[in-house]
Amino acid sequence: MAKKAVSGNGSIRQRPDGRWEGRISLGRDGGGKRVSKSFYGSTQKEVAEKIRQATAQKDEGTFIAPNKMTVSSWMNTWLAEYTGSIKENTLVSYRVQTEHNILPLLGAVKLSALQPHHVQKAVNTLFKRPEKPLSAKSIKNCYGVLHKALSQAVLNGYIAKNPCDGVQLPRVEKKEISPLNEAQIREFLKAIKGHRNEILFRVALFTGMRQGELMGLQWENVDFKAGSILVCQQMIHEKKKDGAYKLAPTKTDGIRKITPAPIVMDWLKEWKKEQAVQRLSLGDKWGDEFDGLVFTDEMGKHMRNTTLTHEATMLGKKIGKEGFRFHDLRHSYAVAAIRAGDDMKTVSSNLGHTTISITMDIYASFTDDMATASANRMNAYISANF
Repeated sequence: MAKKAVSGNGSIRQRPDGRWEGRISLGRDGGGKRVSKSFYGSTQKEVAEKIRQATAQKDEGTFIAPNKMTVSSWMNTWLAEYTGSIKENTLVSYRVQTEHNILPLLGAVKLSALQPHHVQKAVNTLFKRPEKPLSAKSIKNCYGVLHKALSQAVLNGYIAKNPCDGVQLPRVEKKEISPLNEAQIREFLKAIKGHRNEILFRVALFTGMRQGELMGLQWENVDFKAGSILVCQQMIHEKKKDGAYKLAPTKTDGIRKITPAPIVMDWLKEWKKEQAVQRLSLGDKWGDEFDGLVFTDEMGKHMRNTTLTHEATMLGKKIGKEGFRFHDLRHSYAVAAIRAGDDMKTVSSNLGHTTISITMDIYASFTDDMATASANRMNAYISANF
């Protein structure tokens, strides 16, 4: 059957198999080659409607022409060209998520053909697969990488909308925190008495600084006169084979000043004197590539996260708290500060949270306890006086 012209610079014809085919022109590509798009349907009316919609989208600038780029090729391009502002360790994580979880399930799909149901199926597979299923939190992280990459594809005009939108993720269960109570804090302080890293553990417990922030703390950022510490960097270990230790911005890229209890600053003064004695006794053998670190080993070298993690685990066992982690010292500080009466804004600022709502969410159960205690005190006051 002869072609029939339709409005919008297109035409429709009936194929030998009885189906209808419509075609519209999209102009020319960068090489001057004419580009067109075909639509198919069981009736002429159905195809005409598809052409009408595509023509309207083309006029509005929202129509995306199909291309041969796969999810795999786009992800590799995105990782290479569009992640320059991302922290190095975060980028390593993005690459691992892409290689191990995204590409095996979606890599061969054409980018222009990727649909929400493809992403949903991949999410379900990762969560329910018999061997090494991912946790809900890991899937959320993996989904976040794919969403970022596809959002850039939308901005580039490769796809009309993000196929990740509308996908349902498994619910992330809130992880229970395990801070030390007052009795356990006393036991912990006894356990670290005379320990090589006693002061480091004390400072962690009573400031809430992260492990990497303590490892990267330099004396130039400890102001004894003002009684404050400037937290502006952290020590990280590159997440790759033979990865090196290096100084990097804090987790939130922010700089914060904390004012610890005066006794904490006194501990640091004594430690600085002790460290100076060690440095003097070792002479040229002291130190490594990082100058002026507050916390070092016996040879003046930077601390290693594996060492501190192991030591915290052993100390936890010593006080009868199985599964204890170094990070639980941070939680212990926060809960102790809340119970001591510090306002939530101060606690949040000292911890370096980006918003106070994060602090409220993590420590909600402990603030509820404080609210109950406050209500009981008010009740006793009313009963005694009115």
